[in-house]
Amino acid sequence: MSSEITLQQIAENITKSILNANDKDIEGFQKILEESIKLRESHRSLQKLVKDYSTSNFIRAKSS
Repeated sequence: MSSEITLQQIAENITKSILNANDKDIEGFQKILEESIKLRESHRSLQKLVKDYSTSNFIRAKSS
């Protein structure tokens, strides 16, 4: 089961305070979303690097 939140879930859970926010608040919220997306992408990249490293070490250890 995936624990990742979808864009639809985000949109459905936006509170009225965000919908009624001023431009400065919206810009801050947008920055948080942008940084969250960068963090998620970095996390995925890190997971892939760890998996690839683990797999290559397992193969080397098995070959020895």
